Amino acid sequence: MPFYKPNELPKLMVSPNGSRKMKKDHPEIPMTIPEIVNTAKNCFNAGAGAIHFHVRDESGKHVLDSGLYKEALKELENEVPKMHLQITTEAVGRYSPEEMRKLAYDVNTPGISIGIRELIPSFKPTVEDIKIYQHLNEKETKIQHICYSPEEVDLLALTLKKAGLNEQNAWCLFVIGHYSGELSYPKNIQPYLDKVKENHVLADWAICAFGKEEANCIEKAISLGGKVRVGFENSLFMLDGEISPDNETKVKAVSALLN
Repeated sequence: MPFYKPNELPKLMVSPNGSRKMKKDHPEIPMTIPEIVNTAKNCFNAGAGAIHFHVRDESGKHVLDSGLYKEALKELENEVPKMHLQITTEAVGRYSPEEMRKLAYDVNTPGISIGIRELIPSFKPTVEDIKIYQHLNEKETKIQHICYSPEEVDLLALTLKKAGLNEQNAWCLFVIGHYSGELSYPKNIQPYLDKVKENHVLADWAICAFGKEEANCIEKAISLGGKVRVGFENSLFMLDGEISPDNETKVKAVSALLN
């Protein structure tokens, strides 16, 4: 079974559904809580130490719904107690920083992802931004800081410093490319690492990438000592370029590269 130390980012995280893909994109996109739980169990057994998941409403839309997240977490904690569980505050162009913070306050969760530029679009951390980071730290909720560009590492470093958390071991996810079609080039990983070094951030980092280019990015990240997040949120493709039948088959293939 996959195992990780609580203070370490798992080598492999699965993101099985995301906020945009629907059943029409792939029939194995988990939309309901039972489907998310079943996918989590299969992916844990395939080698994923963590799951990053989005809850959906009855129409399939991504929602920052504390009730649905609490329900999902309860089921997941029962079924996959050794898997790190990560909810998301992703805005998807629908939610404000205030709504993102509200979800983070409302849900007691082992892990949460925060897109730092979504939470702090001004790139100037406010008192409320500092409070939510301190609150999550006090609750021992593991934050994964999502950076969509290397420059956001500057904002992360500033925010951690203002919150008095600059010595913490920061979990980071570096987004390589974009779901809309911006290609994921392996060479785009190094600028993030340069920023981490420049800012003296103690980063335990992973990447996610998109499309058929994902495979090369995964191999590059591993060669640089990084970790990976894979799943149907980012790419439906296997490492050989074929469409994966489900999330767990993809996880199993990537897990073999990490072990």
